[in-house]
Amino acid sequence: MLKPFKADLHVHTCLSPCTELDMSPMGIVIMAKKKGIDIIGICDHNSTENSLAAMNTAKKMNINVFPGMEVASQEEVHVLGLFDEIENALKLQKHVYENLPGENDEEAFGMQVVVNEKGEVLGFNNKLLIGATTLPLEEIIQIIHSLNGIAIASHIDRGSFGIIGQLGFIPDNLELDALEISPRITFEEAKKRYTNNYPITCSSDAHYPDDIGEGFTSFLLKDGTVAEIKKALKNQEGRKLLY
Repeated sequence: MLKPFKADLHVHTCLSPCTELDMSPMGIVIMAKKKGIDIIGICDHNSTENSLAAMNTAKKMNINVFPGMEVASQEEVHVLGLFDEIENALKLQKHVYENLPGENDEEAFGMQVVVNEKGEVLGFNNKLLIGATTLPLEEIIQIIHSLNGIAIASHIDRGSFGIIGQLGFIPDNLELDALEISPRITFEEAKKRYTNNYPITCSSDAHYPDDIGEGFTSFLLKDGTVAEIKKALKNQEGRKLLY
């Protein structure tokens, strides 16, 4: 039986250097539950090291967590990669780490904190997660798809790091699964502004606890999995977006 799911597919943890330290996996899941969110995507900048902690926390609270990542391409375009399995998210992370130059400057960009499901600090990531990889956008999308994930262009209504803001257009050869808008515009405005055949999703891009769930997308699905989201984005077997 199909039923509606409320999804916020773009949430950062304290691993992203531009977030608040109280964006722990436990804090995120608690706030998502409070906001009535059924599915969250953990998408830190160029890393998925806090995804498993969020997944383990969410199991106890009946929330589905997709392990993922917000990858910055060499063109400085941000794209979300979301998966059902942590193993596939970690494989993407391996590709990203092999192509991510630089080291983090905590004074300039902030701490990059790796934590467990209790919020206890396990360590600090010293890679320049806020930076751009040397991977072309098209290759990032291909890698995500090869790992059975979905690729969504991040916050396309923003001037910085959105595909339109960076490139000026959406190349025809890209096999994106969807475009993401921020809560700053409505679905109706987005459909008028971005005339293409891509499905449009909305997520919070939350960096602070109160932001979680401020942007969301409703789907009609059998269960809260990436596999079902794929079908909904393609309008297959009754699965669909509920605008």
